[in-house]
Amino acid sequence: MTPIDFNGLDTHVHGPIRLGILTALQMDGALDFTTLKKRLETADGSLNLHLKRLEENGYITSKKAFVGLRPKTTYCMAPAGRQALAGYLHSMRQLLAALESGEPGKAN
Repeated sequence: MTPIDFNGLDTHVHGPIRLGILTALQMDGALDFTTLKKRLETADGSLNLHLKRLEENGYITSKKAFVGLRPKTTYCMAPAGRQALAGYLHSMRQLLAALESGEPGKAN
């Protein structure tokens, strides 16, 4: 069994806020900024930064609209985001298997 490549982890997915964003969008579909902010319990600026990075990498898309006089931005998972999240989860499963086997260098 080859060692787990921690350097190969997608850093655009690995952070807790970005992982939270992608997980929420994967599980619940499109979500607006306010819903994501409440769910992840994070500040506007921090969430905005992570959303921009994910969008720049093609992992999510956004749609801006006005509801009454208020702007509302809704985010959706893009195919590249689904693929990146799946790859990240695969790496984490490999890590868990190696840890649970109790044998160094051996994963099921």
